[in-house]
Amino acid sequence: MTTIPKIDWLTDVNVFAVNRLQAHSDHQYYETLEQAKTAGPMAMRHNLNGNWKFNYSVNPDNRPEYFYRGDFNCSGWGDITVPGHIQLQGYGKPQYVNTMYPWDGLNEIRPPEIPLDHNPVGSYVKMFTVPQNMENKPVYISFQGVESAFYVWVNGEFVGYSEDSFTPAEFELTPFLTKGENKLAVEVYQRSTGSWLEDQDFWRFSGVFRDVYLYTVPEIHVYDADIRAELDSSFTKGTLRADLKLLSDVALPSKIVAELYDTEGQIVVTQNGDFIDGKWTVSMAVDQPELWSAENPYLYKLYIQVYNELGKLVEVIPQKVGFRRFEMADKIMCLNGKRIVFKGVNRHEFNCRTGRAITKEDMLWDIKTLKQNNINAVRTSHYPNQSYWYELCDEYGVYVIDEMNLETHGSWQKMGAVEPSWNIPGNKPEWENIVMDRAVSMYERDKNHPSILIWSCGNESYAGEVILNVSKYFKRVDPSRLVHYEGVFHAREYNDTSDMESRMYAKPADIENYLNDNPSKPYISCEYMHAMGNSLGGMYKYTDLEQKYPMYQGGFIWDYIDQSIIKKDRYGKEFLAYGGDFDDRPSDYGFCTNGIVYANREVSPKMQEVKYLYQNLKLVPDRSGVTIQNESLFADTSDYDLEYILYLEGKELYRDQLEVNVAPQSEGRVEFILPAENTSTSGEYCIQTTFKLKESNLWADAGYEIAFGQFVFQVESSEEPVQVNGELRVVTGDVNIGVHGRDFTIIFSKQAGSLVSLNYAGKEMIALPPAPLFWRATTDNDRGYSQGFHSGLWYAASLTRKCVGIEVEEAKGQVSVMFTYKLAISEEVVVKVGYTVLPDGSVRVKSVYHGAENLPQLPIFAVSFKVPADYDQLEWYAMGPEENYSDRAMGARLGIFKNQVSDNVSGYVMPQESGNRTGVRRVSVTNKQGQGIKISTVAEPLECNFSPYTAFELENAQHHFELPNVHYTVVTVAGKQIGVGGDDSWGAPVHEEHLIHANQDMEFEFVINRI
Repeated sequence: MTTIPKIDWLTDVNVFAVNRLQAHSDHQYYETLEQAKTAGPMAMRHNLNGNWKFNYSVNPDNRPEYFYRGDFNCSGWGDITVPGHIQLQGYGKPQYVNTMYPWDGLNEIRPPEIPLDHNPVGSYVKMFTVPQNMENKPVYISFQGVESAFYVWVNGEFVGYSEDSFTPAEFELTPFLTKGENKLAVEVYQRSTGSWLEDQDFWRFSGVFRDVYLYTVPEIHVYDADIRAELDSSFTKGTLRADLKLLSDVALPSKIVAELYDTEGQIVVTQNGDFIDGKWTVSMAVDQPELWSAENPYLYKLYIQVYNELGKLVEVIPQKVGFRRFEMADKIMCLNGKRIVFKGVNRHEFNCRTGRAITKEDMLWDIKTLKQNNINAVRTSHYPNQSYWYELCDEYGVYVIDEMNLETHGSWQKMGAVEPSWNIPGNKPEWENIVMDRAVSMYERDKNHPSILIWSCGNESYAGEVILNVSKYFKRVDPSRLVHYEGVFHAREYNDTSDMESRMYAKPADIENYLNDNPSKPYISCEYMHAMGNSLGGMYKYTDLEQKYPMYQGGFIWDYIDQSIIKKDRYGKEFLAYGGDFDDRPSDYGFCTNGIVYANREVSPKMQEVKYLYQNLKLVPDRSGVTIQNESLFADTSDYDLEYILYLEGKELYRDQLEVNVAPQSEGRVEFILPAENTSTSGEYCIQTTFKLKESNLWADAGYEIAFGQFVFQVESSEEPVQVNGELRVVTGDVNIGVHGRDFTIIFSKQAGSLVSLNYAGKEMIALPPAPLFWRATTDNDRGYSQGFHSGLWYAASLTRKCVGIEVEEAKGQVSVMFTYKLAISEEVVVKVGYTVLPDGSVRVKSVYHGAENLPQLPIFAVSFKVPADYDQLEWYAMGPEENYSDRAMGARLGIFKNQVSDNVSGYVMPQESGNRTGVRRVSVTNKQGQGIKISTVAEPLECNFSPYTAFELENAQHHFELPNVHYTVVTVAGKQIGVGGDDSWGAPVHEEHLIHANQDMEFEFVINRI
């Protein structure tokens, strides 16, 4: 009976798969054992990626309805690349929304209705000839990912229909094919019933965005392989079982043989399959198997060989196998008997040019970046990823929470308020089949990957019977893994949905309250540390819980990569665009840029903190040696060289390596061998210890640093500081006070109320006079907290102050000028900036703040001025090398490092505060000839920033292309700046100890020297 396709299927919750083949494992298969061992491209697959003819229609009424017919001429159509999104290839426009549905405010609809006026339709046509090796064989087609619903025809005949954007849809083409050229027609709809279930925090695209290929099968074909490598409770006896489903029972195998090889290529076990009750099963015992973990991702290779009735080998399935046991033991999640801690990140599939149509090269870069930065776990937020990603996680060693394609955020939470009156799927039985189909498709495809420890029932879809039944399904078909779902936090009657307590953006104190209240489940943060813009402050407060509470088992940072898209400005220059930049409305604008990696796959400065806080190897040095805490579960430290370096005032004095092997889950110590004379000189010393790879591996070269720790100490001087001698000449004019030395002139203006000239040997350094600064360019987290509303008066105070007093004091060998300022925001606040000029031309600057009650927190307490832009070369002796803040400085190290002023404008897509360094002892800013000034601390280390832009220029720009041309270097020297925060980006304040309260008295000092 011929099925007639109907457009009504788009709004029918009961129709989501027509003629679609059953989901199955993602194994590959070959015709010979040699091919299987080589594991090259499958000969029985034929790629259809590339150029397709294409037509775009804004809605179904305008589509070329009969384009699939053989006589329909589409030669005049445009072209489109598959895989790829329609909206990134010149058709329609991308739209970014977070929680609301993309039609909110445009269409008054409720599930399962969809917009009629705007439902873009992509009509795709591909002409192909059946490859020679597929002739007279069954031929199938696989669509690995199509968003969000599509119909398929071949040679004018209807083939099938499917929804679910992120799992494969496969159809048999054999009855429809002809000799010679065949016409494949695919009609893709952006909106469908499935769109209500795909309200993830991402760009709304459509189209054929993953691979498309034809495939055939041997005369006997294993359609599905369920391969389970399990361990007994002693973790010493393994059982490998493979349950095999054949595509057809017309031709049966004479035998099935399985061979298991170790990583050396040696056979471990050979076993014949059993045919019982119409099913083929292979079961083999493996004694003392090597175990799989992220620390040692040991993979055996299994080759399943299928022989026909004549005894000829017709199919070989290669499958990598990892023996591991993941379970809940005494309310603790354990891997191979050890308490696991997830040092994780949420990851969208994303590329700034191609959206979610990412390449193998993208995935390889990502997996190496995770491993290089001590990230041991990934959550596939919020949909199944390409199969290759799971292969990489198996091979490189990354734990996976595999999340099904379900999010209905806009149906129950509106502008933060929980309002589930029309939540789907909820307890609505009519939605169960379409939701369950997504769970089945994910499970069946991904079940053989050892890296997957946890199945997730989707994201932010509230809770109810439907999702509870999904959880029960996972537990029924796969007792070897646990099940995750966060949404029960809002509906505790469905608590059984999730095996673990999972929350998003809970504050550290809230997590501790849970853990101290006799918890029944272990805790993970499925999302924490909202890394939007300049963020990740206070992350240590979460990682500190790892060793304090056994039932705290880690979390997953939100998120891995910025979702920003390359676009051209009106002058043809490329920039990274965010929501709203494509005239997409409604939009959630810059909320798509939450990555610890920029969209162009450059690591952001935030990664410095992640790498340090996620270290399994903790190095705690002191003056005589280093204590090593190995928090790894299974790996000792034998793969690493321990290096220690002694610095004095940032300059290396001594370096050596030590051999040390600390067992997992234990502590060790090793003493330094430091020549005594190396610490005899007075000054500041720093001992830095590092673990570096001895040999190259899959993800890094030999010598790569995986962990570090440092210890700073002072050797006091008994000598008196050297006095600066020389003469100063003071000229007190009507307007200016000039202080003159041998080859310098320093001028203070009574009219301007500041230092106005710092002239060394004829070179003027002051382009804009120093002034007190109380405002920083608003970060994304500041914006979420409404910093402008709460503390905006400090913005005004930074722009407008009144000099109410000038004091000049001349003494032997020095001249001091003190300026006193009042601010319009308070009668009581007094700010003083004093300058003391010495005969060598150095200027000692002291800023004093006298606070007052009833004023909001200060973003920063600083002095800022401009020097000419030619002075753009920086050398720091400070905490670095990447930017850091008081609440994001754990991963920074004390040292001398260089960069340029432009480097301090970090790549956060919306301009904001960036480039700060804490612990600044000294920093020089020079031109390319090495001339300029040096800023040094007097007592306490400073915070400093050197930027091409003022805080106000950054504040007023929504994109980097809006910033002015560079004319100056803006020098900001701060006694303190508040932290950047990151518990969330929609209201969470910076933690108390990283704030600046307006009612306190503060001061700081620094010295300006010429270079």
